Amino acid sequence: MKRLLFPLLFSFGLLQAAPRPNVLLILVDDLKPTLGAYGDRTAITPNLDRLAARGLRFDAAYCNQAVCASSRFTLLLGARSTTTGLYQFGRNFRDTYPDAVTLPQFFMRHGYRAESMGKVFHVGHGTYGDDASWSLPAHKEPVIEYLDLASTRDGTPTNEQALFTNLRRPPGSGPLPRGAAWESPDVPDDAYGDGRLATHAIARLRAAKENPGEPFFHAVGFARPHLPFSAPKKYWDLYDPAKLPMPAREAAPVDVVPMAMKRGGEIDAFFPVPKPPVHPYPDEIKRQLIHGYYASTSYVDAQIGRVVAALDELKLAENTIIVLWGDHGWHLGDLGIWTKHTNFEQANRIPLVVIAPGVTRPGTSTGQLAETVDLYPTLAELAGLPKPTGPLRIDGTSLVPVLKNPAARVRDHAYHCYPRGGDLGRAIRTERYRLVEWKKPGAPADTAKIELYDYATDAIESRNIATEQPEVVAKLRAILATHGEAKPAIAATR
Repeated sequence: MKRLLFPLLFSFGLLQAAPRPNVLLILVDDLKPTLGAYGDRTAITPNLDRLAARGLRFDAAYCNQAVCASSRFTLLLGARSTTTGLYQFGRNFRDTYPDAVTLPQFFMRHGYRAESMGKVFHVGHGTYGDDASWSLPAHKEPVIEYLDLASTRDGTPTNEQALFTNLRRPPGSGPLPRGAAWESPDVPDDAYGDGRLATHAIARLRAAKENPGEPFFHAVGFARPHLPFSAPKKYWDLYDPAKLPMPAREAAPVDVVPMAMKRGGEIDAFFPVPKPPVHPYPDEIKRQLIHGYYASTSYVDAQIGRVVAALDELKLAENTIIVLWGDHGWHLGDLGIWTKHTNFEQANRIPLVVIAPGVTRPGTSTGQLAETVDLYPTLAELAGLPKPTGPLRIDGTSLVPVLKNPAARVRDHAYHCYPRGGDLGRAIRTERYRLVEWKKPGAPADTAKIELYDYATDAIESRNIATEQPEVVAKLRAILATHGEAKPAIAATR
């Protein structure tokens, strides 16, 4: 008996002594699945393609709201906007939920060193970061950045630069100028913030290597391909402008609910983009914007490649969970829309890749529908931490069964939303359909306006078929009703 018991106790001791896995959470602003790994034949993204090949690629992952601040709240709180009421900029979650435990804070409470680098929480537009979520002050780099003086006309701060730095201008000072939508100077990678961020992230990995007894949670948030498309010339040179994919459809869907659409918006903040009612834009403008998006994606691909290479060189990868996450999608002129801020497919589908040593298998993919909020409980389970329970409700579902077996299923739909004009569009995306219900939170169900899109027959969302498919609408609205009513928007606090 002793001969049998001793090896078991010895093995148990080894298991108990095994270090907890590190976490490298890579966030990319405005990144849609324009990656070679996702089948995009135009994108030149060798580093992200290799990263995806190391683990599990989610082909049906969705953000919970297609706007920077709220999408990041859903990631870091594990709660949807419809649970928190955090739909807009200018809201700081601690003002309403002072006892909330964020994802990095949860890891800190279990012995991790949590560090924020680059854009993790959205800072700007009256929204701020959260010092309580990190073991040391966050490392920041600018989101809106220019090197060419011509990009700001006279070199003064632009309106977007002021917004992203929470710069408060004196009353009556007048509007600040628009900045350029793109620039492509012949400069080294670290001339821009994402290059400097990669260098800093590598330095922090080296520091972590020197302290193996303390597991790390590193959140590294890259800015590009967020506007402006400021990227070194060599990344623009990768693409032939004449061969870039142009929008397949620039008209609104037939029978679309009017509040579902947008024209202009964020894109108007940059010259030489024409302001509404110009639609569609001139071909030369569209082509430059698409060129800039792809060039910026290739630029950020190179910076992420540097960070992952350092992780490998330091021999940290074998015990580090890596997550690649885009905060939301981006319209490239489809349906005549640019940027995000809608409930359509292009604004809500995101790239999501998870590499979990000993759990995921290289080169795998899954059609499991996933949401941003799922990452909180997933990472906790992967790290062997207790199941997070609040105090703010955790809306996510752990994806660990899918990481182990890509054919497994833990949910049959993804849920997201977007507010417009006082109404809220709550949506569910199944494998085949998206249903959107537009109404004021708390209003009777019969006041809603409905959209239904069938992606098996209409991948580009050319027609709202809600009136043609009442049985499908009824079935999907019943599923939507299980989520309960949405919380009304919390008033701005700044």
